[in-house]
Amino acid sequence: MDIQTLFNWLLEQQLLLSILFCGFIFLERFGLTTLGARFVYKLAWLMPAALVIANLPNAIKPLQNSNISHYLITPNQPFTHEMGISWALMYLLITTGLLIASFITHTRFVKSLQLTELTHFNHTLTTSAKTYISQHVATPMVVGILNNKLVLPSNYNTQFDKATLALILEHENVHIKRKDNLTNALILLPTILLWFNPLAWMAYASCRRLQELTCDERVLANKATHQHILYSKALVNCAAATPAGLMAYSHYGDKKTMLQRLTNIKHSGSSSRFAKGGLLLIVASMLSGLAIAKQPQAEITKEDHISPTIRIEPVYPAQAAKQGISGSVVLKYDIAANGKTKNISVIQSKPSDVFDKSAKEALAKWEYKISEAGFNDVLVQLDFAINSEVANTDLIERIKVSH
Repeated sequence: MDIQTLFNWLLEQQLLLSILFCGFIFLERFGLTTLGARFVYKLAWLMPAALVIANLPNAIKPLQNSNISHYLITPNQPFTHEMGISWALMYLLITTGLLIASFITHTRFVKSLQLTELTHFNHTLTTSAKTYISQHVATPMVVGILNNKLVLPSNYNTQFDKATLALILEHENVHIKRKDNLTNALILLPTILLWFNPLAWMAYASCRRLQELTCDERVLANKATHQHILYSKALVNCAAATPAGLMAYSHYGDKKTMLQRLTNIKHSGSSSRFAKGGLLLIVASMLSGLAIAKQPQAEITKEDHISPTIRIEPVYPAQAAKQGISGSVVLKYDIAANGKTKNISVIQSKPSDVFDKSAKEALAKWEYKISEAGFNDVLVQLDFAINSEVANTDLIERIKVSH
């Protein structure tokens, strides 16, 4: 898949993704008391699941019953040149820049901590990660994506009493066991791919807050009231100002996040089974609707015909023109309701692989008249000929575009 195709596909998914993001953000902001943090956190899986269902391939239809449009390309024709900025290229540059910035942010942050391994750490809680201390952190945290490191402030002995420290270490150990930093990195990657949608960043922030809330719930499960109080005081003391934009490392968060976590601790265990069941029913109905929408469409009527508005001339490969090579490529593609082409694939080409790339790149830029539901499995044959003389065929339609 080239960058233009990926960019077009991402744009086509924005309505569905934005609806899912808004629903997730709403539940994180207003539904925790009724549904519980762990339930809402698990609903994050709904977003990739809905995306997969919405993009399931349609049933394969027999090609011999499909209309094929012909298009003639010769090396001496004046080609159509697109003017203006290539939005796909700009998207690629910005996305690459954000990925590099994220990597640099993580590596510089760990380097700035100046970690010192704590070899004699006397505590009953065991963890699979090595423990370090740093003078540059005010709160405990876990760093590292694959190789986790537990980082404590250098004055942890005086900052926390033994009972409070035990609860804090248990919190960090939950992050380590669940591999939350790896989860954060895997969530951050698609967020960066959707950098142009502010709802994606808001959903990422909601997911991070829910991660901390679910961690709190696991720590405080079956704990006494005085331990809840100690833990709440520790959260207030650990309120940090660590930036979370491109960071995948688990930390305690800012003061606003702390207030949300304290509120959740106060109302923990009060979620409604009826509300959860109702929401699951709505989710199941939505996924079923998406699946039904992907069923093959009814046969196109004569009135509901395909109307092209823009056709970009394919570039005749220089090497093929120099060697006097002619050939053809049969492509299958779908037309979205907005008229954009998608799901382009080569069905047959002769000679093989000579004209495929040029044909696909051009077809990705074609546009059609806006329709109610779009069209599936449209076929086109692009004939690449050294001159305009091509053999007659028994195919249904031939289109010759002159400039």
